[in-house]
Amino acid sequence: MHEVPLGKYRMARMTYGFDEISLVPGLRAIDPPDVDLSTSIGNKHLDLPILGAAMDGVIDANMAIAMGKLGAIGVLNLEGIFCRYQDPYPIISTLIQKPREEVTLFLQNTYQEPIKESLIKEQVQHIKSQGVLTAASVTPSRAQTFGITAIEAGLDLLVIQSTVTTKEFISSRSTGLDLKSFCRDISIPVIVGNCATYEVALELMKAGASGILVGIGPGAACTTRAVLGIGIPQITATVDAAAARFDYWKETGRYVTVITDGGMRVGGDIAKAIASGADAVMLGSPLASAQEAPGQGHHWGMATPDPNLPRGTLVRVGIKGTLKEILLGPSHVTDGTMNFIGALRGSMGSLGAQNIKEMQQVNIDISPSIWTEGKFLQKIQGVGMGRS
Repeated sequence: MHEVPLGKYRMARMTYGFDEISLVPGLRAIDPPDVDLSTSIGNKHLDLPILGAAMDGVIDANMAIAMGKLGAIGVLNLEGIFCRYQDPYPIISTLIQKPREEVTLFLQNTYQEPIKESLIKEQVQHIKSQGVLTAASVTPSRAQTFGITAIEAGLDLLVIQSTVTTKEFISSRSTGLDLKSFCRDISIPVIVGNCATYEVALELMKAGASGILVGIGPGAACTTRAVLGIGIPQITATVDAAAARFDYWKETGRYVTVITDGGMRVGGDIAKAIASGADAVMLGSPLASAQEAPGQGHHWGMATPDPNLPRGTLVRVGIKGTLKEILLGPSHVTDGTMNFIGALRGSMGSLGAQNIKEMQQVNIDISPSIWTEGKFLQKIQGVGMGRS
């Protein structure tokens, strides 16, 4: 691993994000419709390698159903407003009208409402009744309560998610979740995150996770990297998690799904995530721009309502089109923010990758000028690749 000096006695490695690499075409090309995009998490099959983030501006029951019918999966937040309020939509309408300086306090007050197990059951059963996979997210401290409630209601996939997930939790106030025992004792696959290093990813796999979420602070609505100063750019984080998956598979024969979570704006970013070793991606703000999303063109981070140290903000993403247009097209924009699946198929076809596994093997270059070379007119006119 290449390291550079930070100063006397301190070295640091170079890490890379989406805008700093490019994918290298190979010796063959494949017709995009012939590309296989399917993936799996444990024993659950997905036609499309897309998960909708468990954020209240992105996923409600109706959005989860819509994603499921398209072959993807939407993850419901068991600690979100849809499991706190019988009718949260007026709250969302009020939120998006608030002056910027009042948003955080409004969200903090909103999320003081207790979580109701009856609403968890109702939400999960409603999604399940539509014949699609049901997935939901919970923090580690509530996995044994609300997570079990959701499982008993028919949940297919449980996501145990926190800002930073580590091998060991030390606290004088509480006892952390025994992840290994939890994964062993329940009957459905568990996705765990978020992590950003080889070592933590490997330990989570050893604990029994069926999937790993990769990403600390890259999301459009997240401020963790500013508030806490932590994070690793997503390309490096994904490559490291994929290396852990490979080493764990060699040792045990069990394959664990790597899911890049956050930081992707355009179709090319999804392609780069999979080329870096991801089996699937989790999207937030790109899906929040769908007509069906509950946020009405707005999106806020999961840690925004934290009562002590908020680590997110309300962002306006606008409404670009229907969920089907955003995922499957047709697109009416040229900046890569619609028809993500068409873009992924096109990228894989151009790179000669028949499926996700082959896409994970394509060559990658470090390319600092990939977003700027030859794009002067787009940049000054604010069109195409100049809109970012």
